[in-house]
Amino acid sequence: MINVEKHDDVAVVRLEHGKVNALDLELLRAISETMRSVAAADAVVLTGAGNAFSAGVDLRRIADGGVAYAEEFLPALSEAFLAIFDCPRPVVAAVNGHALAGGCVIAAASDLRLMSGGTIGLTELLVGVQFPTVPLEISRYAFGAVAGRLALTAETFGVDEAFRLGLVDEVVTPDELLPRALARATALGRIPSRVYAATKEQLHRPARQRIDERRVVDDRAATAVWTADETLAGITAFLDHLRAGRR
Repeated sequence: MINVEKHDDVAVVRLEHGKVNALDLELLRAISETMRSVAAADAVVLTGAGNAFSAGVDLRRIADGGVAYAEEFLPALSEAFLAIFDCPRPVVAAVNGHALAGGCVIAAASDLRLMSGGTIGLTELLVGVQFPTVPLEISRYAFGAVAGRLALTAETFGVDEAFRLGLVDEVVTPDELLPRALARATALGRIPSRVYAATKEQLHRPARQRIDERRVVDDRAATAVWTADETLAGITAFLDHLRAGRR
């Protein structure tokens, strides 16, 4: 599900879960646990196996699991994002392919984003689900004014447009992606750890305050949307439409 390799003092965390690293309850829990386990590394590189960084939430599991699964899934989703966002060490996302919806938020929760292919964007509204507080505030922090466009239009962008909009910091070739991410992570890892962690906390503080203030109320509303019969039926219809389009 997740493979961790050490490159000198940098931990490379690679998602290896199915064809597109779709986020289900098990992967989310593994992300949270893995981020805790690499806390002693000088820096962390997050990447994906195959042609996708992460295509976002496993919607089939949501549709099949119904209300009980969604109620367990949503808190785990936020905790996995926060495990990355709150990591005191430098975190570099090596976006090797599509980073959609929750996959885009994983990239946003990282300190630097390098991208070599695929598309990136927040596509939640296409399936009629509401953002919980954590992913929306992380996206607002990472993407600034562009976050509104991403969230409300559900547009996706290729590497060049993503770089122009500031969604990623560098565009590299697939062969260069991991070596360049390791080089950037190694350089950041040389910064004194207490100074880096303190600065990161200062930068994240406004987003964290909004999360703490709004999470209970807004997540209750988001959960009501995710677990509504019409939402689950809409997700099933969306998946059926995608499947029909592939025939």
